[in-house]
Amino acid sequence: MPTELPKEENSYIMDSESATEMARLMIQNHATTMALGGLFPERRDDLEGCDRILDIGCGPGGWVLDVAQKYPDKQVVGLDISNLMIRYARAQAFSQRLENAEFTVMNALEPLQFDDNSFDLVNARFIVGFVARNAWLPLLKECLRVLRPGGLIRLTEGDLGTSTSTSYDELGMMIPTLLKVSGLSFSPDGRSVGIIPVLPRLLREAGFKELGKMAHVIVNAPGEPGSSMWIEDFKVTTQTLLPVLVKLQITTLEKFNQLYEQAMLDTLSPEFSALLYFVTLWATKP
Repeated sequence: MPTELPKEENSYIMDSESATEMARLMIQNHATTMALGGLFPERRDDLEGCDRILDIGCGPGGWVLDVAQKYPDKQVVGLDISNLMIRYARAQAFSQRLENAEFTVMNALEPLQFDDNSFDLVNARFIVGFVARNAWLPLLKECLRVLRPGGLIRLTEGDLGTSTSTSYDELGMMIPTLLKVSGLSFSPDGRSVGIIPVLPRLLREAGFKELGKMAHVIVNAPGEPGSSMWIEDFKVTTQTLLPVLVKLQITTLEKFNQLYEQAMLDTLSPEFSALLYFVTLWATKP
């Protein structure tokens, strides 16, 4: 059976100071925006009334930079715990002359260093990778605090679907298992990421109202737009997590290598197809 991580290690499951992870997040950001159909598909990219925006867990800043470039009249702030990510994001904002993009090093799991009613919109994508079960409600309450009355929170999270490859599925299932072992999953058995079903309840408990949601299904298959980016994301993620997967006895090196080799061969087949599910939820501060 997998062993439990020490409590102090229950944070981001990837290495936030890694150049490899930074590159992966940049690719993932582009692929996600493409898959969702825009930066704010639920609003048809209309940001009227949202002049000051916060992005939590911004990584290398891809989403913040995209929003700042498309909406030069909006002020966009990104926060991340990684010094490497924030240095890179600041350099990109400078090189692109985006004076409306700002980045700060901050731990999102501690009280946010912003005044009450500071933002019109708070955004976060895929933060399940560092938010423990018992940290979600305090974080959402902090988001509520820094939002103005009538302000919006929007959260995008995903989960794994099935594929035509047994090896690909077995390899992918190690990720929600790791989340479960790490205390980052609400799944009862570790067979799913588990955050999407509980987010509506958590948002309501935090004090948000008027919940909405938009679901997306992504097909990764030869010829599908963006498929190569998601396959690359899968490859880098599983390879990067290999040491901790072995350490926690979720797999062995031999078994991982066998599954990985077969899964990568399967992705080259014209018959290969895999599904990903994304849901964006949004809610309003009363």
